[in-house]
Amino acid sequence: MRKVTKKGTQTKQGGTDVSLRLALAQINGRVGGFKANAEKIKSACAQARKMGADIVLFPELIITGYPPEDLLFKKSFIKNCRETLKKIAPYTRSLTAVIGFSEQKGKHLYNSAALICDGKHIGTCRKTLLPNYGVFDEMRYFTEGDEPVRFSLKGAQIGLTICEDIWEESGPGKTLSKEVDFILNISSSPFHKGKGKARRQMIIKRAKSYKCPIAYVNLVGGQDELVFDGQSLVVDAKGKIITQGNSFEEEIIFAEVTLSPKKRKSVAKGIRSYRAPASLSKAKIKKVPQLPACVYRQKSEEEEVYSALVLGTRDYMHKNGFSKVVIGLSGGIDSSLTAAIAVDALWSHNVIGVLMPSPHSSKGSIDDALALAKNLDIKTFTFPIESAMKSYDSILKDAFKRTMPDLAEENLQARIRGNLLMALSNKFGWMVLTTGNKSEISMGYCTLYGDMAGGFAVIKDVPKVLVYELCHWINREREIIPENVLTKEPSAELRPNQKDTDSLPPYDLLDPVLLRYIEQDLSIEDIKVAGLSKTEIQRIARLVDLNEYKRRQGPPGVKITPKAFGKDRRLPITRS
Repeated sequence: MRKVTKKGTQTKQGGTDVSLRLALAQINGRVGGFKANAEKIKSACAQARKMGADIVLFPELIITGYPPEDLLFKKSFIKNCRETLKKIAPYTRSLTAVIGFSEQKGKHLYNSAALICDGKHIGTCRKTLLPNYGVFDEMRYFTEGDEPVRFSLKGAQIGLTICEDIWEESGPGKTLSKEVDFILNISSSPFHKGKGKARRQMIIKRAKSYKCPIAYVNLVGGQDELVFDGQSLVVDAKGKIITQGNSFEEEIIFAEVTLSPKKRKSVAKGIRSYRAPASLSKAKIKKVPQLPACVYRQKSEEEEVYSALVLGTRDYMHKNGFSKVVIGLSGGIDSSLTAAIAVDALWSHNVIGVLMPSPHSSKGSIDDALALAKNLDIKTFTFPIESAMKSYDSILKDAFKRTMPDLAEENLQARIRGNLLMALSNKFGWMVLTTGNKSEISMGYCTLYGDMAGGFAVIKDVPKVLVYELCHWINREREIIPENVLTKEPSAELRPNQKDTDSLPPYDLLDPVLLRYIEQDLSIEDIKVAGLSKTEIQRIARLVDLNEYKRRQGPPGVKITPKAFGKDRRLPITRS
């Protein structure tokens, strides 16, 4: 790829360089939000036209929103998708647009990309490789496409691919690379820790391998437990990044590319070809504007994870019609991190903290919770629960006679707190955010209908060690999380002098075991962590297995790791 010239330059093959201006619409869609998605597509087309773009790319299934799941079985849903695409077409005047949609053809449903040129739907690309692992269930809904697709524009041959089609080295991208000058890919690729870097490296590797430039657009935004991070990019045939979109931000990314079309004697068999109109309608632009400089900022791993948690929380609240949240503040690190995320997602005036001290709560924890609330500028309520505990003791007195206080009484405290938070939710319409982390949820170190009661579990996929790392990152410029929260020993404070290590191994030993057992699916025999015996590792694995029933009853939360509880890991509750 070479610097663009207005008139073009002669290539070594005797042809003429072709200049193309691209717009990558990294937008935030809504599942089932046909009208809202259409308006964003129209707006992006207008911006692309204003900037003199030739091609505008939209994410995979942007018309339906991603992932639409079993909504795809509804005939009315597919009809709305089809009608929305028709309504959008006229807004592509003077452009070539590639728009993700769900296509019905007879009894078959396809994950498709519409090729719309100057207001006319001239062709369709159907996704060939359907992912059916982790959070993906595309074989449940879609039929595989059987032909790679290319189209010609301004003398250049351009290939179309959809997400997974480019992840596999031997996929449609490889077939197309021999027959095209440029490959476009539309995706809805969800985030997990390290995914952005891996995806970028994959695209660079494909461009080098195919000896072909690649433009890749990705969805951005939260959808239930998934977060899409954007980071759309354009890479030249040598793997050099020309431009890149920022992570977790909705934006239109522009790029100018110069292609040197190869002369081809004939079309390879098995490739469907389309041709854009020889001359598109001219956009009314007095002078083609200069493209803005690419302003991409690489985030640290902690910032990426934190940004995903913020965006996932914000979109879950807003897309489900909630504006305010309520959080139980214990003075511990988990509720502190959850509150900080909520404030960054929704602003401080939309976050309410509730302190619910028991006779076992230390003064230090109460002070820490109040200090956090002050730092975050959030409103708080304080509801001491000792009287409620005594009421339960009185009610259960006869049933519990001749027994010693144990876990039942401890868990009543958590359930009293859960009831109070849910009462506020019912009265004022606030969403309760739960505060459990992945380490605790893995081990069942949480109370059903107590601290698990709520509408969204913000940090349910964040291991405890990462919780500490994120809190230190938050405090990098000034103290938001009180220092005492970071240094004191973790405790549920449900009995005198209780510590987490009474029930769990230290988190720096526990988390590596959970990583290997849950995310890497290693057998107990293959797991070795210095500082833990085989018996201790067996106990950890046993507790993970026994507490599947608890996790099934917990609220959804943001996926952060490569394998989160839920769709990523589907295990039976009842097992031998």
